[in-house]
Amino acid sequence: MERAELTTEQVLKRDIPWETYMTTKLISGTGLQLLRRYDNRAESVRAQLLDDDGPAYVQMFVSILLDIFKEETVEYVLALIDEMLTGGDLSSKVQVTINMVFMSSLKEVCLLVNFEYFYSCTLNFLSYTESSEVKLTIHNLSTFRLLWKGNWFIQEKSCKILALIVSARPKTQNGVVANGEASNSKTKLTTIDAVLRGLVEWLCTQLKKPSHPSRGIPTAINCLAALLKEPVVRSSFVQADGVKLLIPLICPASTQQSIQLLYETCLCVWLLSYYEPAIEYLATSRALPRLVDVVRSSTKEKVVRVVVLTFRNLLSKGTCGAQMVDLGLPQIIQSLKAQAWSDEDLLEALNQLEDGLKDNIKKLSSFGKYKQEVLLGHLDWSPMHKDPLFWRDNITCFEENDFQILRVLITIMDSSNDPRPLAVACFDISQFIQHHPAGRVIVNDLKAKERVMKLMNHESAEVTKNALLCIQRLFLGAKYASFLQV
Repeated sequence: MERAELTTEQVLKRDIPWETYMTTKLISGTGLQLLRRYDNRAESVRAQLLDDDGPAYVQMFVSILLDIFKEETVEYVLALIDEMLTGGDLSSKVQVTINMVFMSSLKEVCLLVNFEYFYSCTLNFLSYTESSEVKLTIHNLSTFRLLWKGNWFIQEKSCKILALIVSARPKTQNGVVANGEASNSKTKLTTIDAVLRGLVEWLCTQLKKPSHPSRGIPTAINCLAALLKEPVVRSSFVQADGVKLLIPLICPASTQQSIQLLYETCLCVWLLSYYEPAIEYLATSRALPRLVDVVRSSTKEKVVRVVVLTFRNLLSKGTCGAQMVDLGLPQIIQSLKAQAWSDEDLLEALNQLEDGLKDNIKKLSSFGKYKQEVLLGHLDWSPMHKDPLFWRDNITCFEENDFQILRVLITIMDSSNDPRPLAVACFDISQFIQHHPAGRVIVNDLKAKERVMKLMNHESAEVTKNALLCIQRLFLGAKYASFLQV
């Protein structure tokens, strides 16, 4: 069977010749006794053994991974460790103890690990041995690199286990403070920082060029979802240009497998929404439109929740709020609020997001801001242009200085070569016609009709669409203009 297609269940059905390994002194007599008690036992029995003597089992498994090179055995032990770390029968106290034993091994030895070795394939649990037991040479590392190159099962398990251990560690280790930097030095990297940076490099490689066609990307996203709460992981991921690798994965999903991938991808984006350098990229990429598409079409509560929480984080950041309004998020939020959600956190987040969007619309919809935009000629689809409340509340302001703003809009239609300002100017004039009692007459008196007619043949579809809307409202007048689709 191809190693890439192995499952944990298949691996754990193997019979490993532990007695042979003891004969060749690759495991000790004590290790053999522990293995005989643990191997091929029910989960409840294993859980009790770990409860009684968890650290001894951890150290034994680490020792096997250090001393035994046979692929089948390494795969078997990695599967056991994965089961140990994710087993539902373990008490939380035992789980914490096991994680701490792994971490105590990790921090002693990581300085000795060559991360080119991990990048090549494995980041195996040679990292987890006690410093007093380290007898590896560069030759040993090269041998492991050659033996395990291309073995996806080992890569996948190693990555998953490392992510589980590091993400579950206490927040202060080896002088690491909350921000992820060494408290005793501004420049010296901690051993765990080095591990995480190497792991991020491998994860980004999987997102770019997966080692396994169907499991490479899901495995990388799953690990990132566990690790991006770490400050050093966030910074390393952004520095590696990893944020852009997430964007294509943000799309509506239908199958259970794709929904889980979508959820974990959105979870990564949510974690990144707490990190300013990542926010800058999210605000200028296709992330927001894609997230809006997801929340519009998704019925999975956990997906909707994590996207709404992401929107809430990003609302006040840069132009994100304006983009959300322009993408129609206020209407989507109203629709979501009408649905029956069981998660109280989601309902609270929806209310907060709705209030935040309303405040954002008010800030963006002031006439002073609109006037500045027009006078500078920087017309764009900012939220106020399509906000009915803006036009209803400010329509009389257009009468100031003998309809100065209206005259400038008409001048823009004459002078601009940029399709976007032309389209927005046509749209705004059509809005003036619709909302001002004498709008049709005023626009005709200012000779705007001829200028709009010329734009009906413009090469830009955006311009012609809005020019047509303006002409229709000129001909129909305010009484019928409201029936036209925007």
